Amino acid sequence: MITIRRILFPTDFSRCANQAFAHAVQLAKRHGAELHVLHAYVPYEDHTNLLTTASIAPEVKPGATILTAPMLQVLEQEQAQSLPITQKVIRDISTGPVIIDYAVEYEIDLIVMGTHGRRGIGHLLLGSVAEEVVRFAPCPVFTIKETREPHRASAFRKILVPVDFSKNSEQAVQCAKELATLYGAELQLLHIVEEQLHPAMYATGRSSIFEFMPEIEITSAKEIERMLKASGGPDVAAEIHIREGRASRDIVRFAESHGSDLIVIATHGLSGIEHLLLGSVTEKVVRFARVPVFTVKTFGKSLIGTREVQHQEPAEAHS
Repeated sequence: MITIRRILFPTDFSRCANQAFAHAVQLAKRHGAELHVLHAYVPYEDHTNLLTTASIAPEVKPGATILTAPMLQVLEQEQAQSLPITQKVIRDISTGPVIIDYAVEYEIDLIVMGTHGRRGIGHLLLGSVAEEVVRFAPCPVFTIKETREPHRASAFRKILVPVDFSKNSEQAVQCAKELATLYGAELQLLHIVEEQLHPAMYATGRSSIFEFMPEIEITSAKEIERMLKASGGPDVAAEIHIREGRASRDIVRFAESHGSDLIVIATHGLSGIEHLLLGSVTEKVVRFARVPVFTVKTFGKSLIGTREVQHQEPAEAHS
């Protein structure tokens, strides 16, 4: 059973953040959780891209009321005016560490935030607050991509769960089963086989690893079935899919072609030179997926029975 006591919602007052607020409110209402609304005020930061479609921002100073008119409208629509809400403005030199430090200090169980999904050179120069939070936060992170038509907070019918047979993906399956029960959804369990053929093999007229090693597909499907049963929790409808390709690219493609409404994925918590060399499938999925992404942490808090996950320690957010 999922237990959520405190939800953190960081906002920059943009249209993107407003779309994510509905998800934070609905989850807080369902679980009887406290909702913490946080604005990181960074002086002299270029907010041009962030506030182009924003509502008029309230006075951003410590102690200020930061619930905007669109937020109040969401509370009214969700009949959540009595929801316990803590509002906070923190001044700092960078947004990411403010969110992460707040989550630690207030023992936040879940962070719900919008992501602008910058790409290309803009992403490289400006970085991504969402990806930084996903990497370093001590709790699960629920990111919602800004879209022309907002994702309905209660309309998750197909939940995609990428698995790689690690302990990390077992945790993702456990969490996804609980979310599927919460939303009345079915699971799509996906394993991407990343084996690459040697160029000489193309001379045989075969282009897929499955043609040379068909047992991989069968074995992978059986292992997913075993993982699903071993994960415990509620019984939910689930489909199993085995694909060949590159994980970060083909997870996103699968979600688009198979009508996935939500992606639940674990992050390995790579940091430092290891992260730079290997990259992170999870962060790429957060960046490019058009649907919301629920990131399960391999360290820190788990929402399943509020137990602590001790597989590894998170990297320092300020390193």
